[in-house]
Order: sequence, then structure tokens, then C-alpha cells
Amino acid sequence: MITSVIPQVTPDMAPLSAEIFLLVAASAILLIDMFLSDSKRHITYLLSLATLLVCGWFSFADYNAGTTVYTFSNMFISDPMANLLKLFSYLAVGLTLIYSRSYATDRGMLGGNLGGEFYVLALFSLLGQMVMISGNNMLSIYLGVELMSLSLYALIALRRDDGRSTEAAMKYFILGALASGFLLYGISMLYGATGTLDLTLIAKAAASGTIKPTILIFGLVFLVAGLAFKLGVVPFHMWVPDVYQGAPTAVTLLLGGAPKLATFAICIRLLVEGLLPMAVDWQQMLMVLAVMSLAIGNLTAIAQTNIKRMLAYSTIAQMGFVLLGLLSGVVGTRSDFAPAAYAGAMYYAITYVMTTLGSFGVIMLLARNGFEAEELADFKGLSQRSPWFAVVMSILMFSLAGVPPMMGFMAKFSVLSSVLATSQIWLTVLAVMFSLIGAFYYLRVVKMMWFDEPLDHAPIVTNGDTRFILSLNGAAIVLMGVLPGPLLGACLSAMTKTLNS
Repeated sequence: MITSVIPQVTPDMAPLSAEIFLLVAASAILLIDMFLSDSKRHITYLLSLATLLVCGWFSFADYNAGTTVYTFSNMFISDPMANLLKLFSYLAVGLTLIYSRSYATDRGMLGGNLGGEFYVLALFSLLGQMVMISGNNMLSIYLGVELMSLSLYALIALRRDDGRSTEAAMKYFILGALASGFLLYGISMLYGATGTLDLTLIAKAAASGTIKPTILIFGLVFLVAGLAFKLGVVPFHMWVPDVYQGAPTAVTLLLGGAPKLATFAICIRLLVEGLLPMAVDWQQMLMVLAVMSLAIGNLTAIAQTNIKRMLAYSTIAQMGFVLLGLLSGVVGTRSDFAPAAYAGAMYYAITYVMTTLGSFGVIMLLARNGFEAEELADFKGLSQRSPWFAVVMSILMFSLAGVPPMMGFMAKFSVLSSVLATSQIWLTVLAVMFSLIGAFYYLRVVKMMWFDEPLDHAPIVTNGDTRFILSLNGAAIVLMGVLPGPLLGACLSAMTKTLNS
């Protein structure tokens, strides 16, 4: 009897170097932290930052190589877009850990029964984001989404004695489960129609014209709904203001930073690389989501007195701009605008994350043990208490409002240029009008800091590393607004190579 032996091909592990190292390091940090006393918790902090640096070294080497590599039966992809987004994800998580160190310590999030779970869960959340960014199969992307989401659920509820945090975690968990159901149902319909979960094969099947378009469109609707929840755009935005306000500010920053980059990446993977033949359909859906997000996000933010809720509605509006970039890539059957449009959306997502990091960093800077600086009134007279940080916060607010020469202005300009290139003048005018409306609530914060009398005269105490990094964050927003070429060029180069691979 002759039996055939199928040779086992060992997958190439090199493209997963950063993910493997992060998994091993996070597990090791969890074990090491068990044997540390509260007074030595800084060791967990330093090990976490060192882990991010090593991961950055791996991803930077892959980014410099500029190649696209598939492994694990095409389930994982390492390409320029993935590596560039991973680098900024490391930066976002690293800045979050630096900004939140004092805040988390004062509130008992880094001691007692909790230990260093804040750092470990942040690293596991990052691992999920990295899998999302490099997923080339709907199954691997979904696993990344769940790893990230479960870590964030636990982080939001980390302060078990705080009713607001528990409530926010429950809301995010319940609505997140609903969104996961949408995503899974969309994936199952696309799998039923195409017979594969591989994005490359799905694109070929969708372009073949042999599949009933009705099934594909139904799957696409549920897929877009799941993505819209992760981005926090209207009408799937209900969780954003409540969770942003209820979660500890350190976790709010973790939630509003790097996950947006990962969600942008899976939008590109699923919609552009997997379902580009259906671009006419999903672009119309994104257009509706974008317009509603710009309108409701900006108009509702005006009525907020809590700065975390204001920034939550601001996030909804900012993600509307990201969608504008995504819907400008294909016009009819032409995809000439795709690299520039998607690069502009990518640049906008990075700009949003960089600015949000600094904004919540200043909010945590003003907070102290027993006091949360969450109301707009808490920023009154900041220029008298700390002129330098009033300058930094003003820069960040100007950037979010799109005032030149800040980084936010160039981000809005690049996205609007892409929309205008598609001859959608009405959409460009609408976006500009809502941006002008949105400028009001950003400039209101600046007015309070510089022209109102302070309600709180307590001294602002912060660590030297936090003060230094926050100052660098503000300076980078100005520098990359004055000299946007390097980052914009990197986004365009990465997107062009990724789309051509």
C-alpha cells in the first residue's frame, strides 16, 4: 500500500518578529510583576517601554526594507503601510504610558490587588492592534479585533470601586458585542458567497461577476456597520461620549489613540484590498456616515461642558474626515486617486492620534489625587497657573480646529484636496462648513485658558519625563504642520507600495 506524504512547509516567522516578541515580553512582564512590591512598580513601567522600543526596532527594519511579505498561508502580511502604522501605534501606546503614570498611581491603578495589569493589558491590546494591521484574512483580522477589544473592556473596568468606570465598561462591552456580531455576520455572508476568507481571493471572486451582487452587498452592509462602530462614527457612536467620560482618563487615552490606527488599517484591508470591485457601493455608505458624523459630532460638541465628552464628539467628527479620505479613492472605474486619497486619510488618522495624545496628556496633568480635571471650567486661567502648558494646549486645540500652520490644518487640507479631486464640490464645501462650526468649541477652550480667571489655584505638579515628552508632543504638532513633507511622503510611499503589491 502506497501512502502519499504531504510535505509540511514551515511558515516564515521573520515578518512576525515584532508580534512574537511583544507576546513573549508581555507574558514575561506579567510574571515578573507578580513578584514586585508597589514601590518597585516602576520596573514594570520601564520594561513595558523597553518592549515598545524593541518592537519599534523590528518594525522600522521591515519598513526600511520596503517589501511586502505574506506568511502563514497568506493570513499575515507585512507591508510598508502595516509597518508605518505599527510604528505610530508603538509611539501612541508609549506616550500613553508616560502621560498616565502619575495619574494611574494616584488612583490606585498600579498597586494593591491590581499590580501592573494596566501595563500588561495595554501591551496585549497593542498586540491585537498589530494583528489587525497585518491581517490578510478575515479570520485573523477578527481575532485581532477581539484581542484588542477584550483588553480594552478590562482596562475600562480596572477601577472596580468606581461606579462610572464599571458603567462605561458595561456599555462598551454590550455595544461592542453587538458590533462584533455585525462584523461576524458580514464575514459569514461574504464567506458563503465567495467560499474563502482570504482577502486576495475575495477580491478576485467579487471581480469575477459570477456571484450574485445582492449577497455581497448584504455582507458589505454588516461589515461596514462593524467598522463604523470601531471608528465611532454616526449612527454607531452612542458608546463614545459615555465611555470616554466614564473610563479613567488614562484608559480613555489608550482607547482613543492607537486603536484608531488599527481600525483604519482594517478598513483598507477589508474595503480596499478585499472589496475594491464593490467600491461604488461602500463609498456611498461611507459618504452617509461621514456627513452624519461631521454634522452630529461638531454640533453636539458645542453643548458639552465636560471636556472628555467634548473631545469624544470631536473624535466622531474627526473620524468623519478619515471617511472622506477613504471614499475619495475610486471614481467610477478609475482608481488614479487611490494612493493620494488613502495616504491623506492615513495622515489624518496619525494627526488625530498625535493631537489627542497631547490633549488628554494635559487633562491628566491638571488632575491630581482626588480631583479630575474634566470640566471645561477647570481650564479657566491655565495661563496664569502654567503659561507653558497653556501654550501646549492651545497648539493642540488649534491643530484639532485645523488652524494653520498646525499639523491638523495640513491633514484637513490633504483630505479635502482628495475630495475636491473627485469633483465632489458639495461634499468639500459641507466639510469646510462643519469644520468652521467645530472651530468654535476648540477656540472656546483657548479663550478660557487665556482670558478667564482661574477657579483653581492649586500648583501643577508633574514628573520631569511627562513635562518633557508633553512639550515635545506640542512642538511636533507645529513642526509637522510647517514641514509636512516627510510624513506625508512616507504615507504616500507606503500606500502606493501597499496597493501595488
